[in-house]
Amino acid sequence: MNARTKAGLQILQVAVVIGILGNLLLRVAPWGLNVLLFNAAFAAGMIGLLRRHKPEYLTAQTYALFGAQVFFSAMFVLRDSVELRVADSVAIIAILSVLFVPKMRTTTRLAGVFQYAVAFLWSIFSAFFAPFALVFNDIEWVSIERTGWSKHAFSVFRGLAIATPILLIFGALFVAADAVYESWVQRVFNIEPAVLFTHLLLTSIFAWFSAGYLRGVMIDWAVAIPLRVTPTEAEGRVSVAGPIRSKVEDLRTDAAESSPVLPNNLSILEHINLSDPPNPKAETRAAGSVSSSDASAEGPKNENEPKEKWDWQKFDNTVMPTAFTLGSVEIGVILGLTNLLFLSFVIVQVPYLFGGMDLVQNTPDFKLADYARRGFGELVAVSALVLPILLASHWLIRKDSPLATTLFRVFAGIQIGLLFVIMASAGQRLVLLTGNLGYGLTTIRLYPMIFMLWLALVFVWFSITVLRGARQHFAWGALWSAFLILGATHILNPDAFIVKTNIALMQQGREFDATYNSRLSNDALPVLIDSFDELNSEDKKYVLINIGQRYCSLNEKADLRSWSIARRNAYSALLLREGALMHFGECIGTRFAYPRQ
Repeated sequence: MNARTKAGLQILQVAVVIGILGNLLLRVAPWGLNVLLFNAAFAAGMIGLLRRHKPEYLTAQTYALFGAQVFFSAMFVLRDSVELRVADSVAIIAILSVLFVPKMRTTTRLAGVFQYAVAFLWSIFSAFFAPFALVFNDIEWVSIERTGWSKHAFSVFRGLAIATPILLIFGALFVAADAVYESWVQRVFNIEPAVLFTHLLLTSIFAWFSAGYLRGVMIDWAVAIPLRVTPTEAEGRVSVAGPIRSKVEDLRTDAAESSPVLPNNLSILEHINLSDPPNPKAETRAAGSVSSSDASAEGPKNENEPKEKWDWQKFDNTVMPTAFTLGSVEIGVILGLTNLLFLSFVIVQVPYLFGGMDLVQNTPDFKLADYARRGFGELVAVSALVLPILLASHWLIRKDSPLATTLFRVFAGIQIGLLFVIMASAGQRLVLLTGNLGYGLTTIRLYPMIFMLWLALVFVWFSITVLRGARQHFAWGALWSAFLILGATHILNPDAFIVKTNIALMQQGREFDATYNSRLSNDALPVLIDSFDELNSEDKKYVLINIGQRYCSLNEKADLRSWSIARRNAYSALLLREGALMHFGECIGTRFAYPRQ
C-alpha cells in the first residue's frame, strides 16, 4: 500500500465519522451546542490528518484559523440572533476557504485577496467533485492488504445480500401467521422509512463534502501512474541475463567488448601524435563563443526536466496584456476625477452633510427620515465601493512605472481622507435617526453602522500596508479585523442593545414599538422582561402576544443538541412573567392561545 492510498483511506475514515456526526448533531433545530460539537470534531479530524500527511501546513496561522472556527461555532451557543448566526456561518466558510491557501504553495499570512478568492472557489470545487478522484484514482483498492476482519468483509457483505430477501420473505410469513409475533416485530422494528431515508441522506451529504474538502487539502491533483512490469517482460529480462559466470570471466568479456578500435589499424601512440585537420569554423568564430558542434556535443536538453511550477504568490498583472494595465496617465485620470467628485460632494454639501437637526427644522417639507435614512444608506454604499476600486487599481499598475505608483499613493490617500469625512457624516445621520428626536434603533440601522466601522478599520490598514508597498500583508490583516469586529459584536449583543436603547428613548418621551422589539431574538428577551413594568397597557398586550408563543416553544422539553445560553436565559426571564402570560393566554402544545379559553 503506497502513501497515497493510505492517505485516501484515512480521509475516507474521517469523512465517514464526520458524516455520521453531522447527521446525528445538525439534524436537530434550532442550532446551538450541536454546531460547536460538529466544528470541533471537524477541526480535530483535519488536524489529525494534517499531522500525518501535511505537517508543514500546521503553522501558527493554521492553528489560529482553527481556533477562530471553534470560536465562531461556539457563538451559536452564546447568541440567538439570526444576523449574528449568518455572520458566524460566513466566517466559518471563509476560514475553511483560507485553509486551502497553503495548497497554492503560499502562506496564508502573505496571500492576497485574489488568492483568497481562488482558494474559496477551489474549496467549493473540491467539496463537490474531489470524492470521485479520491475513490477512483487515489486509492488503489487492489493493493490493500486484507487481513483479519477485512479479509472476510466481502464474504460477509455477500452473505448479507443473499440472506436479506430470504429473511424478509420468512419474516413476512411469520408476521402474517401470528398476531402476537406481529405486535412484537412492530415494537422492535418501529422505524419509519422516511426517517431512515433522511438519516442516510444527511450522512451521505456530510461525508461526501467532507471527503472532497479533505482530499483537496491533503492530496495533489496529479495522477500518479505506478510502474508495472508484465510477466512477459520479466521473463525476457531473465533470459537476457544468460548463464551465471564467474567474476574473472565477466572482466575478460568486458575488456574484450570495450577495447578500442582505431582507424587504419594505428596504434594508440600513433593516433595521439596524429595532428587534427584544420577547422575553418573554429578559426573564424569569436573568442569565448561556442560552436554548434560543441553545443550539440553537450547533448540534447532533457525533456523530462521539471518545469517551473505556477507560483500563486508571484501572480501579478504581468500575465495580462499591457492594454489592460494602468500607467501614470490612467491612474491620474481615474483617481483624480474620482477625488474631484468626492471633493465637490463634500464642499457643496457641507450644510447638508453636517447640518443636523437645524437643517431639518429650518427646511420646509423636509423630514428627518428623508435626511438621515436616505443619506445613510447611500453613504455606506459609497464607503463599500471605494475599497475594491482602490485594490483593483493598485493591482493593475504597471511594474515599470514608478510614477504611477507614486500618483496612486497620493490620490488614494486623498480619497481615503475624503471618504472618512463622508463616513463621519453617515455616522452623524444614524445618531440623528436613532437619537432622542429620531425613530429608535433597529437591526437594519445598527448592522450597517457596524459594517462601516469595520470599513474604517480596513482603510486604516490599507493605508499602513498597501500605500507603503506591503500589499502582501493586507488581506490577512483585513480578515482578522473582520473577525475582531464580529467578535466585538457578539460581546455587544445587538438585539439586547437595540431594546435597551429603545426603552431609554421611551423613557425620554419617544414612542416605543412594542411589536418590533418583542419580535427580536431570544437575546433581547431578558432586557425586555426587566422593563416590562415600564410599558403602558397597550404595549404590554403586544409584548405578551409575541413572547407567549416563544414561551410555549421554550417550555417544551428541548433536545440537548439545541441547548444554548441565549435560550436558557430567555426561558428564565419568561418564567418571571409566567403568571401574566398564563393570565393572558395558555399554551396548547407549542402554540400560545389568547385570550385565555
